[in-house]
Amino acid sequence: MSNIVVGLSGGVDSAVAARLLIDQGHTVSAVFMKNWDEDDADDYCPAEADLADARDIAALLDIELTTVSFSAEYWNRVFAHFLSEYEAGRTPSPDIICNREIKFRAFLEHAAGLGADFIATGHYARIQYSPDVKLLRGVDESKDQTYFLHTLTRAQPSRSIFPLGDMYKRDVRALAEQRGFSIHAKKDSTGICFIGERRFNRFLARYVHKRPGEIRALTGEVLGEHEGVMFYTIGQRQGLGIGGRQQASGEPWYVADKDIEHNIVYVVQGGSHPALFRQGLEASQLHWIDEAAPPARLACHARIRHQQPLQACQLETRDDGYCKVTFDTPQRAVAPGQSVVFYAGEVCLGGAVIETGF
Repeated sequence: MSNIVVGLSGGVDSAVAARLLIDQGHTVSAVFMKNWDEDDADDYCPAEADLADARDIAALLDIELTTVSFSAEYWNRVFAHFLSEYEAGRTPSPDIICNREIKFRAFLEHAAGLGADFIATGHYARIQYSPDVKLLRGVDESKDQTYFLHTLTRAQPSRSIFPLGDMYKRDVRALAEQRGFSIHAKKDSTGICFIGERRFNRFLARYVHKRPGEIRALTGEVLGEHEGVMFYTIGQRQGLGIGGRQQASGEPWYVADKDIEHNIVYVVQGGSHPALFRQGLEASQLHWIDEAAPPARLACHARIRHQQPLQACQLETRDDGYCKVTFDTPQRAVAPGQSVVFYAGEVCLGGAVIETGF
């Protein structure tokens, strides 16, 4: 049996993960990570509530719980990049960097200092340890989180355990209720890693200066004004403030493109408008979980957002970390700054950061 430190968040997933490891006979302790020290609004302070839930869970499980702050690491390694990407008009995925730099680097190093053999989290993913370490999709496709884990190195999964990888979320909640966890029905967190669920534009405006500009149709007609291209992402529907217009179809408006240099947001009507679709994309910062990269030309599957069904594609890679991805069917809302993640069957191969669609 192993000495395992669980990242206990106060949610149902990490609680059940800890319970399962104890049932298997492992020596289990827990760490609660609080890594956001900026001032919060009076009506928004989730960390204290989550810590209280984590303490209740640890007491019920009769395991030691300690707290640790990686706030400096989070700011320097995750949030600074997050802000620079938004200021450049791109749409980053901070949870991906958070997993790489905080949960599976800073936390892993901290746990090793505590004498742990492994760390464990409530991620819905699986790890194959032999004959080679591989990251596998979770059994519950609706919860699979390998999209957010694709930048891990092979060494990081080799020292990690995902007890929920073979489970469905409904069964996790049912087990939590059976074992007496008061948080068995607690809502899943869907906000930014360690920052939580907020009114995003208002939060971002605390750190990025607004730069108003024009919202235009693809014809060039000015339809309204935006607060800054960084507040909008390709495919976005909400928050455009355009509304109905004379001689328009009445369908919702969507962001189709952004002209960063001239500070213009271009929109179209209808979620199936051709301008929202791209046959392929080019990406940079290509990363493979396995040290041995696949062939330069590879037929595989990919997704360009979390929980998107896997899409068949042709992947062409270059030695400089760039790649070209051509999909069998056009993809909607290809957003620069987001990630494209590659799969071969159940295996998550790695991914890259989207630069442009074509």
